[in-house]
Amino acid sequence: MWRIEYTDIAEQAILRLDQPVRIRVERFFRERVATAIDPRALAEPLTGQLRGLHRFRIGDYRAICNISAGRLVVLVLQVGHRKEIYRTPPSRPEGAK
Repeated sequence: MWRIEYTDIAEQAILRLDQPVRIRVERFFRERVATAIDPRALAEPLTGQLRGLHRFRIGDYRAICNISAGRLVVLVLQVGHRKEIYRTPPSRPEGAK
């Protein structure tokens, strides 16, 4: 089972979402990503300056994540509406490619 971790920025973004959207995002990570054999099968790899990170589609919202297969951890870096999520790219965690 994969462990889901959130950066402070991602946690704050999730808390600012409307309650139905917040529940949907939290349920997606808890029920689909955490239990997946390989979460990369549910995600799309990003390109450009976000190369090495992955994006999950959750309705009209996107989550930018760093997937660490060696540690079985999905680190959620940022969550936001699809029109706004790529305007301010997330900072990479230490050790991320």
